[in-house]
Amino acid sequence: MTLQQFMAFALVGIVVAMLVWNKLRFDVVAVLALLAGVFLGLIPAKDAFSGFADDIVIIIASALIVSAGIARSGVIDALVRPVAGKLNTPTRQIAFLSGSVAFMSALMKNIGALAIFLPITMQLARRHRTGAHRVLMPMAFASLMGGLMTLVGTSPNIIVSRVREEILGKPFAMFDYLPVGLGITVAGLAFLMVGWRLLPQDRSGARSAEETFAVENYASEMRLPAVSAFVDRTVRDIEALAEGEAQVIGLIRERFRRYVPDKHWVLLADDILVLEGDAPALQRLVQAASLEPLGVLEDVDGELLAVEAVVTPHSPLAGHSDRRLDLRRRFGLSLLAVSRAGERITQRLHHVVFRESDLLLLQIPAERYPDALADANLIPLAERRLQLGRRRPMWVPVGIVIITMLVVGLHLAPLAVSFLAAATAMIVTGVLSIEDAYHAVEWPIVILLAALIPVSGTLESTGATGVISTLLADAARGLPAVACVTLVMAAAMAVTPFLNNAATVLVMAPIGAGVAQQLGLSPDPFLMAVAVGAGSDFLTPIGHQCNTLVMGPGGYRFSDYPRLGLPLSLLILTLGTWLIVMVWPLGG
Repeated sequence: MTLQQFMAFALVGIVVAMLVWNKLRFDVVAVLALLAGVFLGLIPAKDAFSGFADDIVIIIASALIVSAGIARSGVIDALVRPVAGKLNTPTRQIAFLSGSVAFMSALMKNIGALAIFLPITMQLARRHRTGAHRVLMPMAFASLMGGLMTLVGTSPNIIVSRVREEILGKPFAMFDYLPVGLGITVAGLAFLMVGWRLLPQDRSGARSAEETFAVENYASEMRLPAVSAFVDRTVRDIEALAEGEAQVIGLIRERFRRYVPDKHWVLLADDILVLEGDAPALQRLVQAASLEPLGVLEDVDGELLAVEAVVTPHSPLAGHSDRRLDLRRRFGLSLLAVSRAGERITQRLHHVVFRESDLLLLQIPAERYPDALADANLIPLAERRLQLGRRRPMWVPVGIVIITMLVVGLHLAPLAVSFLAAATAMIVTGVLSIEDAYHAVEWPIVILLAALIPVSGTLESTGATGVISTLLADAARGLPAVACVTLVMAAAMAVTPFLNNAATVLVMAPIGAGVAQQLGLSPDPFLMAVAVGAGSDFLTPIGHQCNTLVMGPGGYRFSDYPRLGLPLSLLILTLGTWLIVMVWPLGG
């Protein structure tokens, strides 16, 4: 082993140890590792920032933007509504979501399938208070297992098929992977439905602003326009859209006559509905029933934001009402709804006297945010920026995703280019604003990947992977044939967190085929072992973009991944070896 190879092993080992130690932020560790690699001469200075141009970084950032566009569209509600009420436990959520992601991952890129279901998971976790961290990692792992079932499911399968063609003159077919991949996926999903309990229960991260300020239901006033499909429908019909998360607590008709309506009351055009519910439920009603929130700014050029903000003790709003202060004239704010802990708002909104800790749903011109909130001495709940009052056809983001997946499936453009185009389309079509797109990207994750890609590349550039290959070939001599298949798969599993899975296959596939040749056995089971091992990266958040994608939203630490991933890897190692030798005989 040369000095350069030793330093490469040492650098990667120190990085892994610091990530597990978790005393420094993972993006800081990654940047320190990158700088160390440059100063040690392992990474050429001209290549130090090559990770920022890597396809994986572009895919991750673009997938997060696409996911935000899907979440904003309202299509998530349409998909989840029929079964959402029954998905009230982590086990049921994992069964439904992970199963769906695994199935879709067999037909499309697993990162795309995961990105589509990410907002669904966040919504269900919030609705049932089950904690997204219990579901996101199992769902990411399910997307990796689903990709094992078909040729197009994951890059390792495609590369292994090409290697087989070079060796035997015939590639693996589309569904040659199905018997092994399906068995692994079914067993893996069964394990995840139980194994999620191995994850720490405190990974929701820092308390959200929503939890800190005990957000309860808002009271809001909305007009029922003549064009709404709910004119001449009943109160019960419109409440059904919110599935119990919002209700009509009052009705104002002919401008001044206020009623407490019965569920069977028929609604008329221009009725003002006094609604009580949480912000997402009100947002769904606006979208589905074409309601018009009172107080919406309509004469303002540019983008409008709906922002939740808390009244502070020193706010000029405390002790005054909107009617007295005229928020629109004084601060450029429009009051959409009010929430008060432990108390139902029964007054007209512009008559409500604001109190300390009241939560206000306000509409603000984008160029005035956050200056307007600072002038009013309000604390924004930044992580819950809403779009109440904005209605867009849900087919626009759905169409963007479908076209993107067709382009990827037909190999008309590379995955990174396709996802970047999809993210750009979300902005150009107005589904997301530029600010929304930047807000959707988990920037610490981007830094982590971009910095560690050149660091992990030192193993290959110094020839350290060749050292591993030689050790593996020597260890395989004298072992039973089945044990050699297991060894090859285990080696691929061990290497893939530090190389990307495609690079792992490029390194390991020739080694696996060479071991088979030395033993006089068929190369097929060994190539399958490489494909399964390279596609089964459950031990770190950095080896596969699906694992990285859920790290931020799930609040995971580096050490959380092996807690669930190690037993799953052992299950796949054992079951996968047995399935491979059953389906692909060692004798050829």
